[in-house]
Amino acid sequence: MQFVATQIRRATTALLGGLVLAHAGAALADVSPLSVSGNKILAGGQPASFAGNSLFWSNTGWGGEKYYNANVVGWLKSDWKSKVVRVAMGVDETQGYLADPAGNKARVKAVVDAAIANDMYVIIDWHSHHAENYRNEAIAFFQEMARTYGNHNHVIYEVYNEPLNISWSGTLKPYAQAVISAIRAIDPDNLIIVGTPNWSQDVDVASRDPISGSNIAYTLHFYAGSHGQWLRDKAQTALNNGVALFVTEWGSVGASGDGGVAASETWAWVDFMKAKGISNANWALNDKAEGASALVSGASAQGGWSAGQLTASGSLAKQIIGGWPGTTPAPGGCTRVALPGQIQAEAYCQMSGVQVEATTDTDGGSNVGYIETGDWMTYDVNVPAAGSYVVKYRVASASGGGVIQLERGGGGSTYGTVNVSSTGGWQNWTTVSHTVNLPAGQQTLAILAKSGGFNVNWLDISRPGDANTGGTTIQAESFDAMSGVQTEATTDSGGGLNVGYLDAGDWLSYPSINLPSAGTYTIEYRVASLNGGGNLQLEEAGGSVVYGSVNIPATGGWQNWVTVKHTVQLPAGTRKFGIAVRNGGWNLNWFRVTKAN
Repeated sequence: MQFVATQIRRATTALLGGLVLAHAGAALADVSPLSVSGNKILAGGQPASFAGNSLFWSNTGWGGEKYYNANVVGWLKSDWKSKVVRVAMGVDETQGYLADPAGNKARVKAVVDAAIANDMYVIIDWHSHHAENYRNEAIAFFQEMARTYGNHNHVIYEVYNEPLNISWSGTLKPYAQAVISAIRAIDPDNLIIVGTPNWSQDVDVASRDPISGSNIAYTLHFYAGSHGQWLRDKAQTALNNGVALFVTEWGSVGASGDGGVAASETWAWVDFMKAKGISNANWALNDKAEGASALVSGASAQGGWSAGQLTASGSLAKQIIGGWPGTTPAPGGCTRVALPGQIQAEAYCQMSGVQVEATTDTDGGSNVGYIETGDWMTYDVNVPAAGSYVVKYRVASASGGGVIQLERGGGGSTYGTVNVSSTGGWQNWTTVSHTVNLPAGQQTLAILAKSGGFNVNWLDISRPGDANTGGTTIQAESFDAMSGVQTEATTDSGGGLNVGYLDAGDWLSYPSINLPSAGTYTIEYRVASLNGGGNLQLEEAGGSVVYGSVNIPATGGWQNWVTVKHTVQLPAGTRKFGIAVRNGGWNLNWFRVTKAN
C-alpha cells in the first residue's frame, strides 16, 4: 500500500539520519552557503527563500537595543520558526555607531554570534539614510565584520539600508562598489545586499546599471499600507532585468511605520515573494508604541512572548514567518497560469513531502503521489475577476479517506475542501470538484492534504459555465532569458505586465513545461499592435527546432488586445519554449499551450 510504504520509508530515513547526526555531532550544524545565479538567491546551489525578523535600530537609549541578545534570537528560531535575523545597526543618528561604536558593535556581535549558534542567517545592516557620507567608516566596519565572520555561511552584509532620492549611477553605485571591494578583499563569497534609491524602492533603476561582481543582491523595502502593485511591478522589472532581490525590511502598516494592518495587501506581497523566491525580514522586533512593532509595550527583553504580547502586525508577521515553506522548488521552475486553465499537479511552485511518479492516466506523463496528511503543493495563478470558480481535481486512491483543502499559499485563507473516496487503486482515476470563491489578481494557491492517501494528476479551475479550456498559460513577462524587450503595465484583462518594445531579432525563452503526450497542440497568443505586420516564431529555446509561426494583425493600439493562434506538432516530454521576433511592432501579454482534441 502506497501510504503505508511511504510511512515506513520516511521512518527509516529519519532513523538513519538520526544515527548519522548522533555520530557526527555538532560538526554538521551549519547553514547552506548563499550565492546568486541570475535573479535567484541559491542556498547550497538550489533556489531557496526564507523569512525572519529585523530588529529595531540598535542606537543606545532608543529602546530597541534591549532585544539584541541571545535569548531573543533563540526564541525567534524556536517559537517563530525564523530563518533569518537582521541587525539594524544605527550609524549617524543620535547614539548610533558613530557616537557609540563600542556599544553598538557589541550589540551587533551578540546577535550575530547567537544567530550562528542557532543556525540562522544574519544580516549585518549599515542602517543609515546617508551612508554615502560615511563611506570610510562603512569600509572600516565591514572589514572588521568580514575578518570576524567571513568564514561563516550565516553572515550577509547589507551595506546601505535606505538611500533617499539620490542618483544610483552617480552616488550609490560608487559607494557600494567601494564597500564591496573592501569586503571582497577579505571575504570572497558571502552574500552582499545593496540599498537602492528612494527608500530602497527603485530596484528597477539599479537593475538597469547593475554592479559587477558575484553574489550581489539588491534591497527592496515595502510597507503594505502604502506600497502596492506599482512597487511589485518595479520589482518584477528588476527581476526581468536579471538581478536578485532581498526584502530586508517590510511592514504590514504604512510607510511611516505606524497605522493599522493592511492585511489584504500584505498577503498580496507574501504571494509575490513566495512566487518569486524572495527572502525577507519583518520590521520590527520591538515594543515601541507604533503599528510596525511586533510586541506590545513592556514585552520581555528575553523572548518567551505569549500571543497576548504580540501586536496585530506582530501576530500576522509570526503567522507569515512560521508558514514560510522549507521550499523544494519544482524542477522546471514556477510559471504563472492565467485562469481559466488546467494545471498539471507536478508543475507545483513549491511543495512539502510529496513525490512525482509516472501515471497511466489519459495522456500519460506524471502525477503527484505519496501524499500524506499535512503535505502540500503551491501554484502561481492569475485570477481574472473575483467570484465563484469550479475547481476539479483528477485523483486516485486505493483506500479513500483523503481530504483536499484549497487555500492561499502560506495559509491565511481557506477556500474550501473536497473528499477523495476510494477509486480502487493508485492509478484508477476519477475527477472530484467543488465550487469556491477566489479573490482577483496574481496569487499563490495551495493544495493541502487535510487527510492523505491519494494521488493528484491535475487540477482545473474555471468559472461556472466556462468551456473547459485546459492548457498551460505562460505569462509573457515570466521569461528566464531575453534579448531586446521590456516589460510594462498592461490594461488587458487580469492586469499585471506585458512584454513590449519587440523588434525584429528580439527573443524570449521560458521555463520548462511538461507535455504529457505528443500530438497536435493549439498555441494561442494574446497580442496588441498599433500598425500590424508583426510575425512571431515558436521554437525550442535557442532555435534548434522551429514549431511554427503566426502573423500579428493591427489591433488599433498598443493596449488593444486580441488572441491569435496556430496549431503545431509537439513531442512529449519537457519542453523549453522560445519566441523569436521575425517582424516587430507588437506587444505580448501571454501565450497558452493546449492539446487539441
